[in-house]
Parts: sequence; structure tokens; C-alpha cells
Amino acid sequence: MSEQVDEARKVRTCPECRECCDECCGECASLPENERVYEHPNPWQRFREDIQTVFNKDPAARSVIEILTSYPGLHAIWMHRVAHRLWAWGWRFPARFISHIGRWLTGIEIHPGATIGRRFFIDHGMGVVIGETAEIGDDVLMYKGAVLGGVSLEKKKRHPTLRDGVVVGSNAVILGPIEVGINSKVGSGAVVIKDVPACATVVGVPAKVVKINGISCRRKPDLRHEELPDIVTERLREMEERIADLEAYIQEKLQELERTEPEGRRELMSDRLVEEEVESWA
Repeated sequence: MSEQVDEARKVRTCPECRECCDECCGECASLPENERVYEHPNPWQRFREDIQTVFNKDPAARSVIEILTSYPGLHAIWMHRVAHRLWAWGWRFPARFISHIGRWLTGIEIHPGATIGRRFFIDHGMGVVIGETAEIGDDVLMYKGAVLGGVSLEKKKRHPTLRDGVVVGSNAVILGPIEVGINSKVGSGAVVIKDVPACATVVGVPAKVVKINGISCRRKPDLRHEELPDIVTERLREMEERIADLEAYIQEKLQELERTEPEGRRELMSDRLVEEEVESWA
């Protein structure tokens, strides 16, 4: 029996314990039993899973009673489950009304038609908007002011799809029927209008991929938002380096001309050299 347990730990262990295995199954054998995933949870197990998700994704959470009474993101998700079930049964008005009450109580607007996976958590949720055809996978983390919006008036798929393990920063806006890949990170204030590959970090307006990360454990996401790249600063630094290289190259060529060419021809060739180099670097 112990040999089987050891073998399971080799195959499925949390990336904090060993190098990533290029797969996050969410069933890490290294996790305590109360944190492991239930394949088909009953209501009580789902309730415990929701509470544990808050502990896993918010270091400020200190007690169960605090979570039950002081986390509007969790309250909004619970109300959405009721509204979504009514929506699926065709009871559209009660579903929308419950959704509206949830918005009034929590400041979080989730359309009852949205599909949301397990262990989804909204932290500091004021101003979050999730549209009707949005799809959210398991273990997604979202911060305040995030918007999953549509860009069409047609009654079709018009909102984003977030795959498992996505982290959406504060005030990020994701528009249209695009897909954000598994374990990706959307920086605060980004406006995403194109598909995002798996394990990528996107920042800016419009958002651009600035980093492709390795596979990480989606149950314990990377929250170091201050380490997101500054794409503007990086581009300015690249321009400074290119200008310095160009100046050094031109200086070297001018010194060669001074050694080999007469003065009149030297000035003509130096002007032509500068023009050619500027054109080649443009």
C-alpha cells in the first residue's frame, strides 16, 4: 500500500514540491485531504470546497465565520448558482431578478446565463461584470472591476471564454468571443481583444503578450502583480540601445573615412553614410 502511495506522489504532486509535470490535474497527492478535489461533490462538499478556495486564494482570510459574512465575491457566486439553475430550467425572470438582487447586495453583476466552473473566486469584487455567454473554467481568480463584455448585438456567443487557472487583474476588460488560455494572467487595466495563448501574461491597451510562463499550480496562483513587465519602458530601453549602436557604428565609419579619403569626398560620403544608416534602421 505504501508503495502505491509513493508512486502516486511521483506522478501527481504539487509543483511547489517538485518541478512542473506540464499538467495540473487539481488532485495533487501532496495536498492535505481537506483540500483535495471531489470528482462529484455533494452540496456539503461543494460548500467546503468554496470555503477552502477562499483560504487558498486570499491570505487575508482568517476564519470560516469571516468568510461566510464578509466576502461578497463568494456571496455573488452562490447567488449565481441559484440564478443559473433557474435560467437553465427556463425560468428567466426569476433568474434575472435573483441576479439583480445579487448585484445590489454585492456590487457584482453576473448574468444568470453565464457558465462558471468550480473554485472560481472573485476578490474585492466591486464592479465586476460577467456577460450572458461568458464561460469560466475551474480555479479562475478575478479581481475588482474586471469585465467580461460582449461586442455584438446578435443573440449568439459574444462574450469571452476563460480556461482553467486564469488570473484576471483589477479593472481588466476582456471583450468579445475570444479565449484566454489555461493558466494565463491578464494584467490590471489591460484591454484584451484577441485570443491569449496558454500560460501567457498579457498587459497593455490593447493587451499584448509579454511573457510565456511555465505551467503553474492553478490552485495556488501567482499573485505577484507588481512583477508584471512594463512594456513601454522596455520598448524605450530597446530604442536607446539601438540609437547607441547606430551612433557607435557611424562614428566608426567616420573615423575610417578620415584615414582613407580626401576631405571634400569625406564630407560627401559621411552625409550619404548617415542617410543610408538612418533608412536601414527605420
